[in-house]
Amino acid sequence: MDLDWQGVAHRISSPWRPPRDGQVTVSETFDLLTLALLPGVGPRSVRDLATRGSVASALAHPEEHADLLPPRALLALRSGEARRRAEDEARRAAALGIRIVGRDEEDYPPLLQRIYDPPPVLYLRGTLVRGDGPAALAVVGSRAASSESTILTRAMARDLAATGVTIVSGLARGIDTAAHLGALDGGGRTVAILGSGLDRVYPGENRDLAAAVAEQGGAVVSEFPLGTTPYAGNFPRRNRVIAGWGRAVVVVEAAARSGALSTARAALEEGREVLAVPGHPSASGATGTNQLIRDGAVLVRNALDVALEMGLPFAVSSPGVSVTDDVLCLLPRDAPASLEELHARAGRPIAEVLARLTELEVAAKIRRLPGSLYVRA
Repeated sequence: MDLDWQGVAHRISSPWRPPRDGQVTVSETFDLLTLALLPGVGPRSVRDLATRGSVASALAHPEEHADLLPPRALLALRSGEARRRAEDEARRAAALGIRIVGRDEEDYPPLLQRIYDPPPVLYLRGTLVRGDGPAALAVVGSRAASSESTILTRAMARDLAATGVTIVSGLARGIDTAAHLGALDGGGRTVAILGSGLDRVYPGENRDLAAAVAEQGGAVVSEFPLGTTPYAGNFPRRNRVIAGWGRAVVVVEAAARSGALSTARAALEEGREVLAVPGHPSASGATGTNQLIRDGAVLVRNALDVALEMGLPFAVSSPGVSVTDDVLCLLPRDAPASLEELHARAGRPIAEVLARLTELEVAAKIRRLPGSLYVRA
């Protein structure tokens, strides 16, 4: 199909929508997709081009921007190859049920729009929520995390998600996986940011988790074109998106050199708050988090600490009342109890009961079973 490239400077201002019957809608998002797919052109180049005027104008008159467009990109624009590549990408995305969201669309994450080099387009499975920014919190950490850290992460994410916080992470093994699972446990929203194309979910064992995230009101997102494999160099770019999506980053476990610390640095560069869970000085997985705390990161131990620090609505117990002991007493000694049962027996807000269950779980006084069941340890 031929597009009216002569009229490229007069683009439709409405957001791009998936093509129907093989037809590609020409729009600002399609223009951004065209630029994003150009060889040698990254998010910063697209940002710089946009500051000079409309993206459509840059595509229509590429020679005027030769200082920002490498020779291969100029050749692709002159020959029409850039346009054909974008059309093919749009069709492939539509066939896979993937939406392409442009940086200027209304539901593009608002805080992500403001980072130094926002992705020109996002590939999306699931749902974007405009209010994600103020209510979103990144939770990251080691791929080879300890069992204690994964338990704590899952419980913390569950409790925060139950109060309406969107949990953002990277779908990696370890802490990321625990964060997403915890958000789903709490019936809340979670966003998974990939370092590969959406058709190349990595790691492979988390494909079902990615599907659950998208199906249960969350989103699986990537800035990388379809077919992109998880190259090591992709992950620093992925980490800046995780850091830029919400208002703060919680690092649960991180070695001295790790992707989690890369995310923390990106958060600091964008003026986001960094929180960290401390660990024993002899534990290698605590080296990075302890250093963050020494350098000024906020020390947090559980969901309640995070909520208090961020000013989030999270119920706390009355002074002098040990709700933790109350909840433990409500658990039968020889049988599991569900969260709903404990909530009803306690007569307290569910967020408060969840917070106490988290403390008991971290203290190894109770165990959590599949199906939101709890049993004494």
